Amino acid sequence: PWAPWWRTSKRIARIMCKMAKVKKNELIIDLGSGDGTALITASKEFGAHGIGIEIDPFRIFISKLFLRLYNQSDRVKFIRGNFFNQDLRKADIIFVYLVPKTLEKLIPKFKKELKKGTRIICYKYEMDLKLKEFDKKNGIRLYVI
Repeated sequence: PWAPWWRTSKRIARIMCKMAKVKKNELIIDLGSGDGTALITASKEFGAHGIGIEIDPFRIFISKLFLRLYNQSDRVKFIRGNFFNQDLRKADIIFVYLVPKTLEKLIPKFKKELKKGTRIICYKYEMDLKLKEFDKKNGIRLYVI
């Protein structure tokens, strides 16, 4: 399925990590991870582990190049696949920067699979979940399951 290639800048990734209060060795799963910037920043600067799930082979290729460039291969991995088919139960944090229709379809999966206390950082768009925090200036929302 086609999805726009919207990049998350390192600046926004840092704000996302701070809002989620990322701790060392927590697991972040990025759904539609694109070029991997958000996870690589979370790993390199906050000590998180990450799994990026991306369906587009070109974006996976780019993300793996960045992974090597920033020497984070021991902390982050990228999987080519459909995130609707991936198990999210081990996540401490979920990153999403997806179109509203896709976010809406993910809500039942989040409610079924995510453990209590899992933080969801959503960039640009809102979801029909209880909002914990909203950075209006940067368009970043924090939800907690």
